[in-house]
Amino acid sequence: MGDEYDADDGGEGRRPPVARKGRGAVSNVPGRFERDQREAFDDGWVPADASGEAPPPKVITQVTLEQARSILTRNASPDIPFDVSLNPYRGCEHGCIYCFARPTHAYLDLSPGLDFETKLYAKTNAAARLREALAKPSYRCETIALGVNTDAYQPIEREQRITRALLEVLHETHHPVALITKSSLIERDIDLLAPMAARRLAVAAVTITTLDAAMARTLEPRAATPARRLRTIRTLTDAGIPVGVSVAPVIPFITEPDLERVLEAAREAGAVYANYIVLRLPWEVRPLFQAWLEAHFPDRAERVMNRVREMRGGKDYDADFASRMRGTGVWADLMRQRFHKTAERLGFRYNRFELDTSLFTPPARPAGRPRGTDDRQGSLF
Repeated sequence: MGDEYDADDGGEGRRPPVARKGRGAVSNVPGRFERDQREAFDDGWVPADASGEAPPPKVITQVTLEQARSILTRNASPDIPFDVSLNPYRGCEHGCIYCFARPTHAYLDLSPGLDFETKLYAKTNAAARLREALAKPSYRCETIALGVNTDAYQPIEREQRITRALLEVLHETHHPVALITKSSLIERDIDLLAPMAARRLAVAAVTITTLDAAMARTLEPRAATPARRLRTIRTLTDAGIPVGVSVAPVIPFITEPDLERVLEAAREAGAVYANYIVLRLPWEVRPLFQAWLEAHFPDRAERVMNRVREMRGGKDYDADFASRMRGTGVWADLMRQRFHKTAERLGFRYNRFELDTSLFTPPARPAGRPRGTDDRQGSLF
């Protein structure tokens, strides 16, 4: 794995991982909505001013190209519905203030705040490593979850096209894949996903946190608008791809009032399965989220955190596998009842479709890597 660090960090110098705050913090409001310097793409947002131009960026996104030693990660967590995952990128431009993956950047001696959003790592040999893994005689086909820690369709995918290359390998080998995203860029790959879905080899989920575009702009500044994500659900559905909606995270008194409306809108758009996850605040995510909360909702910040603690046994976060996704206590039970009552009324499934592993055809073993070579999984993913 690459471990490069660009010393040009705006003159602040290298600081401890938790010292710099994310773009949801008061100190970073002017630079939060940086201009996308890449090709134009319809993510649903309107330019920030009448000139058609967004404000100039305060911090330019830096991308380090790295060579991954291995690419597939095996999951041992009993509360996650997949055993194998693949992440083409480290860090995520979407800038979601609540992202549970933020603390992984601390392992790179980088900030889980602004660095996580602007100092990104692209695994340029991901498709080659995937092909090698699938060609091993010991490989046993299981659905691969693509884009779990960070979004596989974040803005830099428009030029890096690593996710596209991975899907080409999976399409070629008839290997099942499940994707989750907040980006409409997934529509680009319908030509691969639709024929795979027709053979029960592909399923997608779109995360929608709220229907309030203004709130989404502060929570998830560079993800597609809620309306655009709904349109993506419809586009994928019309192409024959089974689509689910992930209402995540559910934030008490912030996005929680929208729970039923999100489910209704997603179902109308064509989503066929649904799930939800209660806000998680592991490690450095907690102070980043609290800074965002104080900046944008000072009138209810204390109330929100009190409710979070009520659902976490009095703590800001409880990592117990049995409860970390749903919480515990009266309020967690009420939220669970609301979700299930609405999902049942709308006819949602609760789980993803079972995909077909019997069609898998291993690729030819790549030349130049001797049989028996053992890639060791990196420390982060």
